[in-house]
This record gives sequence, structure tokens and C-alpha cells, in this order.
Amino acid sequence: MLTCQVSDLYPTEHLSLTWLRGDEVLQSSAGDPGSSWVRSEYRFTPVAQDSGGTIVCRATLDLQDLQSINLTKQTNVSLNLLYAPVVTVTPDSVLVMAGSPLTLTCSVEGNPKPTVTWSFRKAEGVVEGRGQDHQLVFSSVSQSEAGRYDCEARNSEGNQSATVQVTVHAPPTNTSLSVSPGEEVLEGQQVTLTCLSDGTPTPKIVLRREGVELQTTDHASSTLSFSLPSARPEDSAHYQCESSNQYGAQLVSSSVSVTAHPLQVEVSPLVSAAERGSALVLTCRASGCLHPPSITWTRTGQDGSVLQRTQQQDGLLPLHLQDLDLQDQGGYSCEAECDSISRTGTSRVQVFSFPSDPVLEDPGPVLLGQEMALHCHVNNVYSANQMRILWLSGNRMLMSESFRFSGSLQNVSSVLHPRVEEDQQVLSCSAELLMEDGDVWRSRSTSIPLQIQYPPRRTSLSVSPGEEVLEGQQVTITCRSDGTPPTTLVLRRDGVELQRTDSAPSALFFILSSAQLEDSAHYQCEASNQHGAQLISSSLTVRAPPRNTTVLILPSAVVQEGQNVTVCCQTISFPPSAVVLKKLTNGTERYSANGTFLLVNVTARDSGLYQVNVTNNLGYQVKVFSISVRERSSSLPPRLSIVIIPVACAAAGLAATALLLDYLRRSRKKGFYQLPQSAPPSA
Repeated sequence: MLTCQVSDLYPTEHLSLTWLRGDEVLQSSAGDPGSSWVRSEYRFTPVAQDSGGTIVCRATLDLQDLQSINLTKQTNVSLNLLYAPVVTVTPDSVLVMAGSPLTLTCSVEGNPKPTVTWSFRKAEGVVEGRGQDHQLVFSSVSQSEAGRYDCEARNSEGNQSATVQVTVHAPPTNTSLSVSPGEEVLEGQQVTLTCLSDGTPTPKIVLRREGVELQTTDHASSTLSFSLPSARPEDSAHYQCESSNQYGAQLVSSSVSVTAHPLQVEVSPLVSAAERGSALVLTCRASGCLHPPSITWTRTGQDGSVLQRTQQQDGLLPLHLQDLDLQDQGGYSCEAECDSISRTGTSRVQVFSFPSDPVLEDPGPVLLGQEMALHCHVNNVYSANQMRILWLSGNRMLMSESFRFSGSLQNVSSVLHPRVEEDQQVLSCSAELLMEDGDVWRSRSTSIPLQIQYPPRRTSLSVSPGEEVLEGQQVTITCRSDGTPPTTLVLRRDGVELQRTDSAPSALFFILSSAQLEDSAHYQCEASNQHGAQLISSSLTVRAPPRNTTVLILPSAVVQEGQNVTVCCQTISFPPSAVVLKKLTNGTERYSANGTFLLVNVTARDSGLYQVNVTNNLGYQVKVFSISVRERSSSLPPRLSIVIIPVACAAAGLAATALLLDYLRRSRKKGFYQLPQSAPPSA
């Protein structure tokens, strides 16, 4: 506060006091009437730039009548501003690579002039002085010089500090890997591997064993510690410590050698396959211990409960498992301990259930060529996923089927749908229970003969001695067929049943003790069963020389001149016979295809003996007769007799043929054949 006062003044009400800084009016006031003095106070808050400036208090007396008199006076006051130091450090933080130059500048203002002091605060809290200049210069900064630097300014009015944080970045250095208690240790000792490294930012540290990562740090710690609480021989290896940040990496290595304890554990058998309900003994033997080792049997993969524990002088401890069930399968562990060293051996027990042979259902009769269904069942199986069912026909595998896992006893079934083949006389269902390694633990098999049925086949009809025989020969007709169930055989002649068999024999025999011409026919053999039928046919031809030859002379053997004479010759033979009419007196011969000869307008010269010769390749038959021609005495017109006589001959031939067929039909019903004993009637 500045005070300006004018005393012994009159009139005071015409006096004004004005505060000025240069040309700037800061404040103005006037005196009060009746007073002999005028006083003015100027209050302000000085700032640093006010130091060294001047403030003027100007008094002016305003009298209108005395203009020529200088009535203004002033007083000057110089400001000397005292204030505490104001400190500014540039930059306020800095990041620099190790080895680079660095300059820190501290700007200070204050009155009176402050003194400057630099200090460095180490990480452990220790503070050390670094200089008393406005600038702190580093020609080559190191990682140890990273930290907080304080610039403090002090004068009579006070003190002030400013801080700059210096961060020095550097690639990893001073990386080390130490092994405690040493690189060579005994099995069971605790081993600690420690990896240290410097670097900014804090490097990432990775510990590896034979190239395999064991442990790693984040970027918050420059130390990695890895412990082996109980070293094992397999821990003997080459260890590497790698330290890295964005500026580089550093790798160091060391080796650890672990000397093994002589303790050994042997478990037998390593894998056991036992049937449900049976007993099993697992044996554990410990060796290499100078005193009786502690041996413990436990279950693996469960609650780890102790099954048996003891100290045996001979190091032998058997484990007896009785009445095995499904819950007993799994892993068993034997641990032997000696001198704080333990060894473990394991055995795996597999419990199987396969108590009985497969049950193969009998499908009953099956039809050849059609699809059938066969069912095979295996009961109380464990484990179903290790069961394999094989369907076999002889040594040929038809199908293989596996099943899904089940945690309990299971009945498994397999269905085969084969097409029935003739060579599948016996089918087998073979069930195999496999161990985990794929070997067959147990195999059981059941076979069943198939009742294969089929319709008649390979049906044959044979004629012995052949299909062409001589009359009187014995002929055997044989009908055979193959079919299941056995076929019924029926032999027919021209559609008429001759003989039938029941379902037992596979052949039918029909014998003609003396074949006759009328036995020539079309024979059929039909074989049938419930699945179908088959029909085979054959023909039999009976050959015979001419026999029962008859000669019919129409109208009579004694005729008149001019008449026509018809000679009708009838015979029985096969093949058909050739008929020759010969006049014996002069040797004249005539031939006929149908056995009928017509003599037209006979004369006396036509009288005489005639011979009919009937011949085929098997023989012949001769008939001799006479014709007597007399003088004409008949009143019948010759032409009419020419017409009537051949017609009558033909009618007589037809009547004889009908009579012959009637005899043949009746003789067939008797089972043999007989020619008529009397000559056919004349026409």
C-alpha cells in the first residue's frame, strides 16, 4: 500500500490527488472541506514485472482565479519488488538412449537473485548433489543416471523446486544365469535357477530347457527364478536364459547335471487283462536302497486312496485283487521311497466280461437267392466298444461290426442280411473281445447249418436205350430233378398222367417192357415243390416192320369186263411202308403211296394172281390174291362203278383206321397193346 498526503492546505476541497504509472491513471481522489490536509492510499498487488517501475502521486490545487500560478506538485516512488524464486525446468521429462548426450536447463526468476542447486534422487531414495549451474550437462548418459532430478532456487524471500524425470533406454545387458547350489547336484536336491538382466524398458526374460520354454516374466521384473524342488535325472539338461526388449536381446546358458539315486521300482505285469469275477496279483519290487524302502500301492486317476503300505526287507510287495469287477479296472501305482527319493511304477488292469458263446438264432428254411435275416446275440459284454462280431461263411468274412462304449455290462446284437447262396451251407457268428492294443483277448464262435430251399432245377427226362426203339424192345423213361424240399415228379404221355412220385425220391422210372407202335408219343416230366415247378419234355418213336397186312378187293375178286377194280392194302408199320402191286403172270408192277391201286376197265387179260409187297427198312410182308374177270353181264353204267368203288374203298379204309384207333385207345388203358384178331369189315 502506498500513502500520499498534503498538509497545511486551504481550501482542501479544491485539491485532488492522482496516482500514475507512466501515463496511466491508477487512482484519483479529492480533499474534504473543513480539513487542513488531504490523504490518499493506493493498494495493489505487485507482480514480477512491477519491479524497477515508478509510481507518481500528483497533487493539483484547482483555483479559478489564480491560473497563472503553478499549483501542481508530485512525488515519485521507485518499486524494488522482492519475491521468492520461480523455477522452470525444460524439458520436464526426457527419454534418451544410453550413451547419448543430455542437457537439462533450469530457468529461475526471483528478487533478490536466487541461488540454484541440482540434486539427483536415486532409486533407493538416496539424494546426491549434481551442480549449481542453470544447466546440468551429460556428455554420455548411462542407465545408472536415469531417475528424478530436482532444480532448487533459494533467496531471502523463499525457495522453489522443479523436477525433471530422465528415462534412459538401453538393450539388455549384464544378463546372467546362476544355478544354486551348483551345476552338479544329487537327485532329490532342490535346485534354483536365477536369471538376471539389466535393460530399459525392463526386458522380458525367458528360461528354456533344451529349447523348451519353462518360465517367462512379464516386463515388470528383471529377475526370473525357477526351482526344481526335487531334482530328477531327467532334469539334467542345457538351460538358456534369454533377455529381450525392443532394442535387442542377450542370451546366456548353463548346464545342470543330476546324479541319479540307485533306487529302482519294477511293477509286473504292466498290463493285465482279467475276467470279471476272477482274481489278480500285481507285484511291486524295489531295489537299490541300502535299507528297507517304504512301498505304497495306490489307485491312479481316482481319489488316490492308499491300498497297501509297508516296509519290506526284501523290497517286494504284492497286491491281491479278488473278485474283480468293472470298478476295479484302471491304473494302479506302486511308489517306493528311499532317502527322500521316490520311484513310481504303474500297472494297468483291464476287466473284461465275455461269459458265454454267441447265441445264433435259427432262421429256419431259407430260399436260395433271396435275402434273409440272421440275428446273433452276445450277453453281458464289457466293454462293448471292444467287442467285434464277425459273420463268416466258411473262411470267407461276410460282415464285421463294432459297437459303442458302455460303462456297464451290455447285451450286443448283430443282424446280417445276406442273399442266400448255394455254398453257404454253414454260417458262423464269431465274437471277439479286443484289448486296448487291438489284440484279441477272447474269441467265441457259434455256427448254424442253413436249411437252404430252392425250386426244382436241373430237371431231366431221359429215354433208354434212346428216343427211337424197335417194337418189342424194353424202354426205360427216367425223370430226375433237384429241389428242396424234395420235388414231386409227374410223368405224362400226351398230357395223360402215367406215374407220380411222392416227395422223397429225386427220380422217377417208367418201364415199357415191350414197346409198341402206339407207345410213340410226347412225354413230359414235371417237377414241383412249394417254391415252383419245372417242365421237361421228350419224344419216343417206336419202329416196326410191316405186320397185320390186309388186302381188300372192291367191288369183288370176281368182276365183269369193263368194271374198275380197287385194291386196298392196309398194314401196321413204322416208318411207313412202300406198297408194290405185282401181277405174277407177267411181272407188271405198280406203286402206291397210300396202299390203294385202281384197275380201270379190266379185261380177261387182267385175271390172274397178284402179289402185294409191303416193305420198310425193317422188313416186309407179302400178300397174294387172285382176280377173275368175266364177260360183261352187269347193267350198271361203267362210269358209276368207277365212282362208287373208290369211294367205297376209301370208306372201308377209314372204318379200318377208326377200328384200329379204338383198339389202341383201349389197350393203353390196360398198359399194353394188342392188335385186333379179326379182319376189318368189308365196305
